[in-house]
Amino acid sequence: MNDLPLKILKTVFGYPQFRGQQQTIIDGVIAGQNALVLMPTGGGKSLCYQIPALIRDGVGVVISPLIALMQDQVDALKQVGIRAAFLNSTLTIQETREIEKQLINGEIKLLYIAPERLKIATTLEFLKTLPIALFAIDEAHCVSQWGHDFRVDYLNLSILHEQFPNVPRIALTATADERTRLEIQQRLQLEDAPLYIGGFDRPNIRYTIVQKLVSKSRSERHQLLDFIRKHHDGDVGIVYCLSRKKVDSVAEWLTEKGINALPYHAGLPTDVRQQNQQQFLMQDNIVIVATIAFGMGIDKPNVRFVAHLDLPKSVEAYYQETGRAGRDGASANAWMAYGLSDIVILRKWIEQSEADETHKSLENYKLNAMLALCEQVHCRRQTLLQYFGETLAKPCGNCDCCLEPPQMWDGTIAAQKALSCVLRTSQTFGFGVSHLIDVLHGIQTVKIQHHKHDELSTFGIGKDLDNDQWHSVFRQLVALNLVRVDFTYNTLKLAEAGHPVLRGEQTLMFRQENRAESLPRARKIVKKAAVAEDLKSRFWAALREKRSELATKQMVPAYTIFQDSTLMAILETKPRTLVEMGEISGMGEHKLELYGLDFLRIVQTFVILENDSDLTSSGITIKLFKLGVAIPEIAVLRQFQETTIYSHLADGITQRELVLSDVITLTPDELAKINTLIQKLPDEFKNSLKLVYDEFNEKYSYGILRCIRAALAHH
Repeated sequence: MNDLPLKILKTVFGYPQFRGQQQTIIDGVIAGQNALVLMPTGGGKSLCYQIPALIRDGVGVVISPLIALMQDQVDALKQVGIRAAFLNSTLTIQETREIEKQLINGEIKLLYIAPERLKIATTLEFLKTLPIALFAIDEAHCVSQWGHDFRVDYLNLSILHEQFPNVPRIALTATADERTRLEIQQRLQLEDAPLYIGGFDRPNIRYTIVQKLVSKSRSERHQLLDFIRKHHDGDVGIVYCLSRKKVDSVAEWLTEKGINALPYHAGLPTDVRQQNQQQFLMQDNIVIVATIAFGMGIDKPNVRFVAHLDLPKSVEAYYQETGRAGRDGASANAWMAYGLSDIVILRKWIEQSEADETHKSLENYKLNAMLALCEQVHCRRQTLLQYFGETLAKPCGNCDCCLEPPQMWDGTIAAQKALSCVLRTSQTFGFGVSHLIDVLHGIQTVKIQHHKHDELSTFGIGKDLDNDQWHSVFRQLVALNLVRVDFTYNTLKLAEAGHPVLRGEQTLMFRQENRAESLPRARKIVKKAAVAEDLKSRFWAALREKRSELATKQMVPAYTIFQDSTLMAILETKPRTLVEMGEISGMGEHKLELYGLDFLRIVQTFVILENDSDLTSSGITIKLFKLGVAIPEIAVLRQFQETTIYSHLADGITQRELVLSDVITLTPDELAKINTLIQKLPDEFKNSLKLVYDEFNEKYSYGILRCIRAALAHH
């Protein structure tokens, strides 16, 4: 076995060992083999081409569909000491020439380019002049015309095999059912390449799907707000909506409610969209509200939740979008509010699209699979994985159906009432759900009286169920294709499959909605039980603050310095030396050299604060000061006023552990004037500094004056 990949993994990236099939994939690519890699988000796909690129001669060329994220991918590589660059339309001619010069000189090991750039003849000719280590095709599912992220430019990537037949190609994706896998293999000419499937399970993500509220005072927005406030206050999150209009309104509404939220969709001006994306990448306390245009390639590891306010079009889309949560391996939530209106909208889109019948049939199949996941009463994860051909032997214990199993109820009679109401009111041109529920509840609305629906036998026969329960019934009837939607008037009609139920020939069991959404809180990086100790909470805050400070100076996202999981490991293990610090996961040699001492000082600070039982309060302050912690920082850490900290340092001067020049920086003339005034104090005021404080018009704090008096006492 080649030991070099493992050595690079440890020394460059700071990870102790490979996961899953990484080692096998890397060894194969190093040997010149092609590969198709299906690995869940956060599973370590990028290492499968980054390490071979570092070992093989030449430059590794990475085809990435998102120009806006290339900068961040390159920044992250530079943080671990890898020479990386990108070529795309955002560069000036001079910048492009400089990178080309570096490539010619062999100064770059990883180059990121957009697929459309390979259509340019000059780009291909230039690449032919370089030694190419490998081609990595990221987000390879974009080549699938049946997929939800299809990119036309990906169809041109077969040119890599034709123009560079001896260069290994590795295609990678987190989302691909069997049909998509075959299409990737065919279009990228990877039929003979080994297929590596790393499993689709993301055990750290908790899946929860709730029924949308439809009352006038409460909607899915309120459900979302409750979810964020209860489970993810101050966390990073993504909220998906189907329409641009809804994205804008939800982002604005969340902002009004005190949530730091920004919109993202293709209709925003380019500069606003890029600015919002950059804020999302750089900040730790932010929620982005977006259409599906946002997210692919997002490497932000500490996204703690992904929420859907509308139903995704397919299980693939749902899996990929929810997979953007918890990339760091820590607990995360995938939460969705789903209702009848979602089914109506998506089926209407399919019905009215210009696609052929084969494509419409496939889209309906995918939507029905998504509906089956939503209406599931058993483990959602088992259903989700089964869709991708994977089996989970036991229920996961980390989805809403496992944690609070929904009850089933015999909905046959309720279904007959609903179907009968649909049938009797649709003799004219059909009506929507709200009207049907009013008929069942026996409410005398103007519309009901106008159409004489108060004379129907179904008028008032449904008072045993409330509004939300009837919405649940109708939603499940539509999901089961017992009721169809007439898109001409957006009304409900009885489907052929509904007649056996109406005649009493078929029994229906319905899912009973949980009346209260009591989603157990996903564990945060610092668990609530742990941060109950105030010191640990401040330790965590200090680590994050230092990371943020370093990131701001370099204008890079904080997670490229260290991921939360690395900071958590520092917090838990408290390394005392740089050697111990270097053993932390995610702490490669380059980062240890750049940042090791900064974080080691924070650890030493909190070790002092944690083991303070043998020290006086002044002794703790003196020890921190000797460690190099600034006075304002000590005050914050110890939750004292700065004047109190100076008083502690005055004790250190008295005990001859400190000298005055260590503590304050005043001119000799200033010190002489203060000393003279202190010496002239009357005996009855020797222990009071108020006269000195007043004499200098409050220019010097009492703490500084105490330090000067302590130094004077030695003379």
